[in-house]
Amino acid sequence: MKAREKERELREYAILKDQGKPFFPYIVAQGGVTALIALVVIIVMAILFGAELGPKADPTTTTYTPRPEWYFFFLFELLRVVKPPALVFMATIGIPTIALVLLLLLPFYDRGPEVRPLRRPIAMTAAVATVAAMTYLTVLGALAGAPTEIDLKVAPRYEKGKEVMASSGCLGCHKVGDNGNTLGPNLTNVGDRLGMPAIARTLVNPTSPMPSYVKLRQSKPEQFDQLVKFVASLKTEKSK
Repeated sequence: MKAREKERELREYAILKDQGKPFFPYIVAQGGVTALIALVVIIVMAILFGAELGPKADPTTTTYTPRPEWYFFFLFELLRVVKPPALVFMATIGIPTIALVLLLLLPFYDRGPEVRPLRRPIAMTAAVATVAAMTYLTVLGALAGAPTEIDLKVAPRYEKGKEVMASSGCLGCHKVGDNGNTLGPNLTNVGDRLGMPAIARTLVNPTSPMPSYVKLRQSKPEQFDQLVKFVASLKTEKSK
């Protein structure tokens, strides 16, 4: 039965091929006209409605939270899921490259004549699993908090101090838990090494290039105290 179906499909393909038109110039012209129409529509919309422009970039800010375009949310979330530094290369380059190569080679390793989805369980399972994974990661990436968000669970009395630290841009240089950078010392367990007086002195008179928080202490002493108490609470479980 499969041989008869294959023969019928090849016969129908040959008939359609004989009746068809060459790729150049007909299909090329069709694609060119479509692209031209899309370009004209974009230009007209830009003239009528204007282009949305954000605020002027400030290279000195430490509180800006970069976010990718929505169609890169799945890669953004994949990088958040793969936390070991040794595997970051695989998350950013390895996995997307492998997926792209498999897609480009699809016509070479999938030569089966069957086109009905229900009769291609392996291919359909792989396609559905890929789309589902990308959709799931995209949703997580869209709903995820900022990379500078401190995701540690703390006691209610330290919540305000955690918010002060997150909004101050400390994670631009320091790492707290799984988030942050490694330009400065890791602060995840800094409370094991320094007490509140030492932390307060460091915030007021830090080592360059860390900014001083003396203005925060002068203008908002309550927030400064909350920040000091939260940083001092960052200890290992045994020390708490």
